[in-house]
Amino acid sequence: MSASSPLSGLTARLDKLIYHHGGGSLPPDKPHAFVYFITIHNGSERTVTLLGRKWVLEHVDGRHTVIEGDKIVGETPRLSPGESFSYNSYHVTGEQAKAYGSFHGLDEMGGRIHVVLPPFAMSPPET
Repeated sequence: MSASSPLSGLTARLDKLIYHHGGGSLPPDKPHAFVYFITIHNGSERTVTLLGRKWVLEHVDGRHTVIEGDKIVGETPRLSPGESFSYNSYHVTGEQAKAYGSFHGLDEMGGRIHVVLPPFAMSPPET
C-alpha cells in the first residue's frame, strides 16, 4: 500500500470551537466537551473522495489519545474542484488538551491523498 500525499489546494480549517460543560451527561473523568466546526475545501483541480480521519489529542501531562476511523461523521464526501464539506463533532476531555488531525481519501485517479488540520487548543474555563 502506498503512502498518501498532500494535495495542493485541499485545505481543512477550524471554523469555530465551543466549550460545553456536559454536567451529569459526561463521565466524571471527562467532564469537558468541546464542539468543533470544520470545513474541508477542495481548491485543487481534482475531484476527491474523503474516506476517513485521524485525530490526536495531546494532553497536558504528555499522554496522547489517537482516534481513527472510516468516514467523516458517517459520510464519505466527494468534492469536485471548488466544493467544500462542513461538519461539526466533539471531543471530551478531563483537562486541557491540544487536538490536531488529518483527513484521508482518494483523488479521481485513485491516488491516496490527505489534508492536515492545524492544531487547536481545547482549554476548559477557569473555575
